[in-house]
Amino acid sequence: MGPESGTYDRVEPVGNRTGTKIPIRGEVSLLSATPHQPAVTEREARQVAEAAREQDWRKPSFAKELFLGRFRLDLIHPHPMPPDEDVQRGEEFLTKLRDFCETKVDSALIEREARIPDETINGLKELGALGMKIDTKYGGLGLTQVYYNKALALVGSANPALGALLSAHQSIGVPQPLKLFGTQEQRDIFLPRCARTDISAFLLTEPDVGSDPARLATSAVPDGDDYVLDGVKLWTTNGVVADLLVVMARVPKSEGHKGGITAFVVETASEGVTVENRNAFMGLRGLENGVTRLHQVRVPAANRIGPEGAGLKIALTTLNTGRLSLPAMCVGAGKWCLKIAREWSSVREQWGKPVAFHEAVGAKISFIAATTFALEAVLDLSSQMADENRNDIRIEAALAKLYGSEMAWLMADELVQIRGGRGFETADSLAARGERAVPAEQVLRDLRINRIFEGSTEIMHLLIAREAVDAHLSVAGDLIDPEKSLSDKAKAGANAGVFYAKWLPKLVAGPGQLPRSYGDFHPAGHVDLSGHLRYVERSARKLARSTFYAMSRWQGRMETKQGFLGRIVDIGAELFAMSAACVRAELLRTTGDHGREAYQLADAFCSQSRVRVEELFGRLWSNTDDLDRKVVKGVLGGAYTWLEEGVVDPSGEGPWIADATPGPSERENVHRPIR
Repeated sequence: MGPESGTYDRVEPVGNRTGTKIPIRGEVSLLSATPHQPAVTEREARQVAEAAREQDWRKPSFAKELFLGRFRLDLIHPHPMPPDEDVQRGEEFLTKLRDFCETKVDSALIEREARIPDETINGLKELGALGMKIDTKYGGLGLTQVYYNKALALVGSANPALGALLSAHQSIGVPQPLKLFGTQEQRDIFLPRCARTDISAFLLTEPDVGSDPARLATSAVPDGDDYVLDGVKLWTTNGVVADLLVVMARVPKSEGHKGGITAFVVETASEGVTVENRNAFMGLRGLENGVTRLHQVRVPAANRIGPEGAGLKIALTTLNTGRLSLPAMCVGAGKWCLKIAREWSSVREQWGKPVAFHEAVGAKISFIAATTFALEAVLDLSSQMADENRNDIRIEAALAKLYGSEMAWLMADELVQIRGGRGFETADSLAARGERAVPAEQVLRDLRINRIFEGSTEIMHLLIAREAVDAHLSVAGDLIDPEKSLSDKAKAGANAGVFYAKWLPKLVAGPGQLPRSYGDFHPAGHVDLSGHLRYVERSARKLARSTFYAMSRWQGRMETKQGFLGRIVDIGAELFAMSAACVRAELLRTTGDHGREAYQLADAFCSQSRVRVEELFGRLWSNTDDLDRKVVKGVLGGAYTWLEEGVVDPSGEGPWIADATPGPSERENVHRPIR
């Protein structure tokens, strides 16, 4: 977990995810290599990252089509539905989990003591919560992605640190990589343990390695039937209490060994594994997140997940659906914010009426309600598509994470504002003077990290942008690559000509210009959502035209236009959320479950979203990006140091980045297994 890595030591989605012909990358560190760290050029870092991403699109993707200007409503409507047996199993577990959260979880205690009590974690084990996503044949509950996410939203509303513990264990810890890439023997050995007793963690980030995994320093040297691991891992969520670790380490290339970044299952109790520190953060105070040192740790070759060199691909593939756990907890937070805003704003009066009926406050409540509806629509739609496995949801899941984390933070911030001084006051302080202990400020602190881990907003912008322009780069990448030969460019030009001759004319007109399109979304007696879908269709074509124009204008320099790429992605996220909201409203209408109210909320959300989309379109071409770059050069060049005068810096002494030289640990082992 951390601002550099963008994870809570899950794998960070890589910022510089480009190879020789991909003109989109993140910030690539070009620091000199330390003795234990490989020297990596910018180009090499890009190649490592590009090799880790999934190259092919074997299944359709609604979001990918959206960025290409094709509004494929048929891919998400009618809304996919889970089988009845999955619903029954999921609802039965949610009932038990709700009772546990209401009677056995003391969130205030966790906040005060900055630790989840062992008995709470053991209670979750007894419920089977460690095995929500593990198949029943291994002792798990075998929940679908939909119900796994509902469970995380529920337990995360009781205390976000609990949600983080369960999510880190199952979404990227040992269970999911083994489910996708492990051998049958590995599944038979480890999955029953993970389902009931053993907590797992994921170790990739290092003190000086965040979104640039090409510089990974932890080594795994082959030695007979073992590998010997050495290195230091940072921000290892669950690492303090974990029994099993997924560790990413670099295998040196040698005779008989392909080498490369490789994944291993490591027993935390192994000799040479030391948890050197339990980290503390502004939020998620119960998080068991630490620093783990590995010194001459022997790991059997049988514990290697997949082949050598496949570690990053394994991690990033796992995250395609694993990312959905974070927006699940954001949905839970949104629901809680709405509940508190409603209850508080109906009893708090100003100038003769409840504050909710003052427009300035009412607009905030409307935003919270509409956005919560949309986030749940995005989450449930993406999760059901993941369960059906008919669509490629890598972009949808990434958009859900990006949009959910940003909007949940805004909703919590608005709740604090609605509560006024009470929003800034702690729950304990409120209770001490006789008022309801509402932890609004805590939720704000807890949600802040979601914009950073599992891929910071900035990294997610680049990751999604890379996928969104994949079709363009497949046909025209060599054309804008300065290192390609003239013959390669000529061939690419011919291919691009054929592609764009067919594609560009389709961006001129579409169903969004026909007044009766999407008439199913204007049923009698309900507000009209068809106009919003026509807007989405028109905007998708406009978005695709804007992307094409930018590539034509900047060509190879597109990689430097991160502000532009971020806005392109943000527009796509809004259009996806609008689509999901409308589809969910129609589902609820046809099932007779709050259909009228759902249509109202979808209408409100889409109207609010359209304002944001129009602003983003305007900022594609009218912005301060060039000026900002000049100011940054001045700041780093020392031109404005005079502006820093007149303050005292309370920061302590010490290096900006801790030393991570391999070697034996000199600190106490604070590993705390829970039994």
